[in-house]
This record gives sequence, C-alpha cells and structure tokens, in this order.
Amino acid sequence: MSAQTSPSYTADEALARLIDGNKRFVRGEARFPTIQKEILAELAKGQRPYATVLGCSDSRVPPELIFDAGFGELFIIRVAGNVISPEVIGTLQYAGVHLRTPLFVVLGHEGCGAVSAALAARTGTREPTRIALLLDNILPGLRDLPRGLARDEEARAAVEANVRWSMRQLLDTPEAKARAAEGTMKLVGAVYELDSGRVRFLR
Repeated sequence: MSAQTSPSYTADEALARLIDGNKRFVRGEARFPTIQKEILAELAKGQRPYATVLGCSDSRVPPELIFDAGFGELFIIRVAGNVISPEVIGTLQYAGVHLRTPLFVVLGHEGCGAVSAALAARTGTREPTRIALLLDNILPGLRDLPRGLARDEEARAAVEANVRWSMRQLLDTPEAKARAAEGTMKLVGAVYELDSGRVRFLR
C-alpha cells in the first residue's frame, strides 16, 4: 500500500484495460512472455506451487514478476501492509494443509504506505475506521522500534519490524509449529527495495 495518488484512469477505463489485456493473453499476443496452451491445460488440473508468499497489495510489488516466477509456481496472498488476519491465516493454512508448499515468505517493501500510516497513528493521526482496524494489526510490531531514529531510518526499521511481526504471528499457530517440528516448512521474511528491484531476505 502506498501513499494515495490520483488514478490515471477511471474505473471503466481500468476495467477495459484488464479485459483487453486478457484478450491479448488468450490470443498469445501479450506484451510479456506468454505461456503455451498445453501448460495452461496441465495447470487447470491442479496447482503445485513451490512457495507461498504473503505480500503487500502495493501495485509496485508483484511477487510473480519480481521473483521471475511462472504460472502455478507461487501461491500469493496480498493485503495492505502484509498483515495477519483470520482470512489471511485461513489462506495460509490452506497452502500448508492442501498445497503443502515447503516455503512461506512474508514479503514487505520499502516505502510501504500502510506501515507509514501506522507510524503516523502512533502520534495521533486518524484514519477512516476500516483503515484504522488494518493499522491495529501493524502497531504491535512497532512497539520496540528504537527511539530517536531519523525519519527514513525509522521507516525502514518499521517495514522490517512489521515483516518480523507477521512472521511471529504465523509461527505461533499450531499448524506452523507442527510443520516446523516435522521439518517440512520454512518461513522467511524479506523486504523488496523499490529503487533497485532487489529482494533482501532477513536473517
């Protein structure tokens, strides 16, 4: 989620672009590399992604592109601020129980608007109710941020802290504990750098 800007297109224009883009894809005339119909037919029988990625909804951070992954390779959950909620936990549980993906990634990104809004909320800035509820899921992870950081340093530290907070909540679930004990699951955190396109995996 990034700072709000005026949309370049109306809703109808945006929908038309999606429809036209899908038509190009089906015709095999997409601007990006296409996929053979035989592969699509095989994928229609079922999915076997090798990783599950919980990422932010920010339009600049599409996991399939930044990891150069093809169809059926990644199971993606995207929500502003890569926050944990019952719905997200349920989706992750599906990935673990039914898809058995061995790797789970919590992917944050620099310049995250949701994290910036959570930082602002700590100083009294108010957001509409539903956004405030979203920020309530981020704030606990920011409690231990060092004091006295410069604004840019604080923003970077907050993004990383939010990733680690999401990871901690996931690791506390019974399913994650069981799979970790079995040695059949790995959970990693990462931060995407908007200016370079690099994904930095957290230690």
